[in-house]
Amino acid sequence: MVMEYCLGSASDIIEVHKKPLKEDEIGEICHQCLKGLEYLHSFGKIHRDVKAGNILLTENGTVKLADFGSASIVCPANSFVGTPYWMAPEVILAMDEGQYEGNADIWSLGITCIELAERKPPLFNMNAMSALYHIAQNDPPTLAGGDWSDEFRQFVDSCLSKSPCDRPSASILIKGPFIDKTRPPNVILDLILRTKDAVRELDNLQYRRMKKILMVDVIDGENGPNGRSDVTEDDSSQDGDNVDSSKSSSIASQQSSHSISMSSKSSSQNSIHSATNDDLVGFSSFSRERSSSNASNRSLEPGANNFATIRTTSIVTKQIKDHEVSNELREQFAGYKRLRKQHQKQLLSLKDKYKQEMEEHKQRLDKEYDNLKQQFSMELERLKKKQQQDLDKRQKTNQAMEKKLIRQISATQDTERKTFGAMQKKEYKLNKEQMKREIDSGTPKKEREDTLKLHKDRLMSRQKEAETRLEKQHKDSIEFEIRKFRRRKVVQYHTLEKDQIQEELTKLQEQQEKEHSMLLRHHESTQELEYKQLLAIQNLRDEHLRKQHITERENQKEYNSREESNLRKKHLMEHKQQPRSLKQKEVLIRKQFHEAVQTQRKQYRALKDHIVQNTPKNEQKAVVKKLKEEQVRKLNILGEQYEASIAEMLQQQNMRLDDAQLTEAQELKQRLQQELELLMAYQSKIKMQMEAQHHRERKQLEERVSLRRALLEQKMDDDRTKLSSAKTEMVKALNERQVKEIEEFDEETISLGMNAMEVLEASTMAQNYDDDVSLRGSMISLTPSNSSSSFTSTSYRD
Repeated sequence: MVMEYCLGSASDIIEVHKKPLKEDEIGEICHQCLKGLEYLHSFGKIHRDVKAGNILLTENGTVKLADFGSASIVCPANSFVGTPYWMAPEVILAMDEGQYEGNADIWSLGITCIELAERKPPLFNMNAMSALYHIAQNDPPTLAGGDWSDEFRQFVDSCLSKSPCDRPSASILIKGPFIDKTRPPNVILDLILRTKDAVRELDNLQYRRMKKILMVDVIDGENGPNGRSDVTEDDSSQDGDNVDSSKSSSIASQQSSHSISMSSKSSSQNSIHSATNDDLVGFSSFSRERSSSNASNRSLEPGANNFATIRTTSIVTKQIKDHEVSNELREQFAGYKRLRKQHQKQLLSLKDKYKQEMEEHKQRLDKEYDNLKQQFSMELERLKKKQQQDLDKRQKTNQAMEKKLIRQISATQDTERKTFGAMQKKEYKLNKEQMKREIDSGTPKKEREDTLKLHKDRLMSRQKEAETRLEKQHKDSIEFEIRKFRRRKVVQYHTLEKDQIQEELTKLQEQQEKEHSMLLRHHESTQELEYKQLLAIQNLRDEHLRKQHITERENQKEYNSREESNLRKKHLMEHKQQPRSLKQKEVLIRKQFHEAVQTQRKQYRALKDHIVQNTPKNEQKAVVKKLKEEQVRKLNILGEQYEASIAEMLQQQNMRLDDAQLTEAQELKQRLQQELELLMAYQSKIKMQMEAQHHRERKQLEERVSLRRALLEQKMDDDRTKLSSAKTEMVKALNERQVKEIEEFDEETISLGMNAMEVLEASTMAQNYDDDVSLRGSMISLTPSNSSSSFTSTSYRD
């Protein structure tokens, strides 16, 4: 991203003035920052690195958000990105507990407010890693003491709400009482003017300091020890000021160096790499020319000062050194970030793999289930087809047997008719001959013929009646036999239908049992796979957490070793610099001694002159000698006193240095131990949270499996109930249809003039025999009606 040149950052302003900003200045900076964040968040973007070092100021007093190298173009995000001391808790825990949104920038803005109000962010004296653990598990920071308004304190507290849901958005904060209050129109412009003036003064001071250093070598031999001591004393006092300046200015430099995002570089870093080692005298003369310029050069018109800056030379130089020193820490954070990203990538990859595996598993089970259902459907279709074939075959067989029965009965009846006809003819001849013999020969011929004709007509009429009775008997018999046969076949057909529907229901029962068995097997296999995958994911999380904790402890140990090494180097440097400091103080004491000696000599000369004037000449020599001895004695005593003072000063300084270094080492040890304990407590808390999360996941999985099993059993029970109901309905429908068919058959039998009970009894008795026996039985039942004895006797009686 390219933007116009800016004077510097809000962090640079703090470093120049060495004091916090005013509340109105902080409010105006926050107001313009919130406008930028509101614009960003409206497009679903997250800055993720809001801090004073990334809030830039232009010549016309405009506040701009810079450094989008850490920004996220998607919302929500879950990357571990930002500068540790300004990171929101949800950003620190994002890879472990979920995602975060634009309200993470609101937290960073709240930390920036504390930074602008107190010159440094909270926990800045702590290791960056320890600060992360502290932010994640402890209460949010608040504004310390100071003359701050309640609106400002409430604004900071609302920005630093622990829960992201409780933090207001940028749009709401802009309308809040702190941001919306009336302020002077030129707050930022006045701040820039004051900063520029301070920069000029600091550059002039630096120029004078450099000038003295360059002049020391020239005048060192001429001034002697006294001159040397004066210069070094002045330098030591200025060096003390420089130490304080460098201590406070380290905040701005470490803001950029502690940034986890490798692309986070403030605009001040760009000027650092372009700085060159110019001649100090030339640079100082440039500063002197700037300081001697008139007030017109302070104009804020655009283009009045090309590449103007509000950073002093010392800040730029120190940032170069701090940037080199912080490479190791930045690499440590980069490695930690890579480890977290690698763990997240491995976990996502494993989840995707298991998700794909579960989908393939479900597809395989669904395919197996579909194949089983298709197989069941085909089996039922084949069974129904076979049953229909059996029914059709039975109908054809019944029709064939009925035709055979009709043919057999017809043949028998034809034989009976022929036999009956022959017997009728024979009986007719016999009756005729008998009639002729019975007629008296004396009867007249005509009467005899009439009588014979009448007898013949009567015989013929009786034969016709007998034939009609026989035909009717044959007809009734064949209709009865066919009706009996049909009823028997209807019952047999119904029995076959019942057998078939029972076979179908048995098949459905078997299929349902197989289906339920497969569903239970699928449930068990899915449950086993789910538990296996969950266990693997949790084991991977545990392994990642173990490696992460090892890395964190190693980083903390490296930090501790580095701090202890730095302290030892500092103490060693102090010991090395101690002789120089002591020498300076010794020179000062000796200078005081020389001055005292000179004073005593002057006093001795005055006393000598006074005594000589008032003493006779013959006694002057003895008196002068005595005064000389007294002067030497007093000078010796004074020398011993000054030597004792020097020795005492040396001893006290050494003791003070040792005590101070011991106290400093003890304080460092305690601080490092506290940070290590904080790390262990944080890791223990994270481990407990991980175990609780794993327990919740296992419980949730058990609940899902239990619910799925209950739903499966409910489905199986519903299937059994449906099948039982279907069985009942099918059997009931079949029975009703068969009863209706039997009733219709009996009604038809009655309509044909037959007795339905006789047909039922006859068909029931015939069911105990096979069809061939039944047919023969029907044939036999017809023979008794063929006897002609009844016809003969009747005809004879008549």
